[in-house]
Amino acid sequence: MPKNTHKIAIAGVATLGAAALAFSVVPADAQTTTTETVASSRVAYGSEQVKDLKPSVTDQMAGAALKVEAIAAKKKAAADAAAAVAKKKATADAAAAAAKKKAAAATAAKKAAARKAAAQRTAQETASRTANRVAIKKAAAKSYPDNLDGWIRESLDIMKKHGIPGSYSGIHRNIMRESSGNPNAINDWDINAINGVPSKGLLQVIPPTFKAYHVPGTSWNIYDPVANITAACNYAADRYGSMDNVNSAY
Repeated sequence: MPKNTHKIAIAGVATLGAAALAFSVVPADAQTTTTETVASSRVAYGSEQVKDLKPSVTDQMAGAALKVEAIAAKKKAAADAAAAVAKKKATADAAAAAAKKKAAAATAAKKAAARKAAAQRTAQETASRTANRVAIKKAAAKSYPDNLDGWIRESLDIMKKHGIPGSYSGIHRNIMRESSGNPNAINDWDINAINGVPSKGLLQVIPPTFKAYHVPGTSWNIYDPVANITAACNYAADRYGSMDNVNSAY
């Protein structure tokens, strides 16, 4: 109920009370005067009572509701402020994490580039050293004339690497007896030829012996001068101690 309605109701009650009091104290013959007096008293009494009235229960409840709303508004404002601070912090943290990630990626890329550059330098240095070794090896490679003298000398160098004994004179002597220095010589009349395995080359080696005593680094062609000499000397060293000890058919 509105406040003004409360005041009017109370004023009405006060007026009725005042009227009852007036009728009880005024004589019967003074009704006209009494009526005026009552009306006047009713207005004055009712005005004073309205002024001094205390707040009703409804007014108190309305005030309490306003207080609750104020507290709720204050809590909401505090919650909104806290949320804003949390959002700001989350944004700052995300920015910091992104910056850290970017910096880590940049560092990793820099390290990868450094490793790649180092690997390229190493590869270039290795290639350069290899090229230098090849060049030195080629420059130091020994050449031999393509004749009987050159064949014997090259064979002796190979024999030396493999620990096969023999001398220039011992090899030369046996070559001249066996083939007269012809690398394509072949014996087609002795027992080996009759058995289907004729002797071939400078030192007249049969194919099974050549294959068994072939020396790595030489040709597998039995007619190759150096390969024929080296295989024959390897066989002579195994059977006679050295080609130098061979003075006849072996």
